[in-house]
Amino acid sequence: MNREKGNKPEINTFGDLKKSGYQTRPIRDELRENLILRMKADAPSFEGVWGYENSVIPQLEQAILSRHHINLLGLRGQAKTRLARLMVELLDEWIPEVAGSEIHDDPFAPISRHALETLREKGDQTEIAWVHRSERFYEKLATPDVTVADLIGDVDPIKAANLKLSYADDRVIHFGMIPRANRCIFVINELPDLQSRIQVALFNILEEGDVQIRGFKVRLPLDVQFVFTANPEDYTNRGSIVTPLKDRIGSQILTHYPQDLETARRITAQEAARVPAQEKGIRVPELARDLLEQISFEARKSEYVDRKSGVSARMSITAFENLLSTAERRMLKSGEKSTVVRLSDFMGVLPAITGKIELVYEGEQEGADNVAQILVEEAVKTLFATHFPEIKKLEHKDAETPYDSLIAWFFESEGIDLMDDLSDAHYREVLENIKPLTALIRKYLPDLEEESRPFAQELVLWGLEGFEKLSKSRISEGFRFRDLYGSYISGL
Repeated sequence: MNREKGNKPEINTFGDLKKSGYQTRPIRDELRENLILRMKADAPSFEGVWGYENSVIPQLEQAILSRHHINLLGLRGQAKTRLARLMVELLDEWIPEVAGSEIHDDPFAPISRHALETLREKGDQTEIAWVHRSERFYEKLATPDVTVADLIGDVDPIKAANLKLSYADDRVIHFGMIPRANRCIFVINELPDLQSRIQVALFNILEEGDVQIRGFKVRLPLDVQFVFTANPEDYTNRGSIVTPLKDRIGSQILTHYPQDLETARRITAQEAARVPAQEKGIRVPELARDLLEQISFEARKSEYVDRKSGVSARMSITAFENLLSTAERRMLKSGEKSTVVRLSDFMGVLPAITGKIELVYEGEQEGADNVAQILVEEAVKTLFATHFPEIKKLEHKDAETPYDSLIAWFFESEGIDLMDDLSDAHYREVLENIKPLTALIRKYLPDLEEESRPFAQELVLWGLEGFEKLSKSRISEGFRFRDLYGSYISGL
């Protein structure tokens, strides 16, 4: 929608348009034929949408080929509106309309009084205007206060007074959003939130093409591609889609969240806003990117989070922005010119999590902030188990594990404090002093780049704490890691 406009056709009259051989076509044929051209050229039909290549996009393409009105059904943050907006790219770049028309009248098939009278009076000299595809997208968020007048139209008393016309004259009608979206894509977001009586008003528009405005039966064979979006839970929570309307929607397509970390990372990298200073001065280890996405995966299966509400992909996006800002703030306070993201920086993403999750009763009892911390810790455990040997809940008393020497190091020492304000050099030095930890990383992550090693080292410490092999506590400005039993005894 934001691509540069090509040159506008230089045809300015209806006569010249006919001489050019221009063929008009309904919008659904337009979408269908342009999609076919893209598919034949092996070009992507919905560029920049990841994770739907083998599920949603094929179904959406089928619906367009079938010339259907479409309902995208899915939880929040599943790119439903984005898909609808990308459909604009399947439209012709320019289409002609009768100049001055309120409803984009096709000069070959006019429907408004203005267009009909202009063509009757001027014929081939009728002035033609050109509409770019970026202007052929209309969107309305369905809310309980939306009226028939908003969507379809109403009698305009001011127009009646100015033109000295009676209310019985169709020229006093003020068109609503849908007639103004003639020959366009019209999206109604959160359709179940639309009152039932308003949904009923859409029946004839979708099927028969005539509408009633304040008792006027107006024949308007509108040419509109409808796309609806809905949350499946809205069917019971806030409203429902009335059955006759569902019957008139040709295809209902179920959307979903990213199914793997790589796809989730792609989405976050594409959507997250990064300022140049952050781009230049802050490096993010691959493990940190994986951990960030894993938080969303943990939230979607957490007993504390309402699964029916869903966990939007926006959570990962805003969390990533917060993560960069946390690292940037630390860098600015220490006076350094660059830094690498640390695991402790993830405490800065908690506000992005708490605002994006809906809690069940148990979650409310636990508290939003605590739940957010639990999600981070669960993500750490999952990522730890992915890259390092399993820690079994039940182990033989004398069984050797890869972590024995590391745990012994903490038993024999006073542990470490990882303060938030440590310089990068000092931070690395503290972790490198733990020789068994360095050896563990080299063994299980031999290809890890040097600058990412401290993050992996801290991941191991957090992971061991998560599996109850070490103790971790938050001190005033950092984290303290101690031997599990030693710290217990010292507290007696």
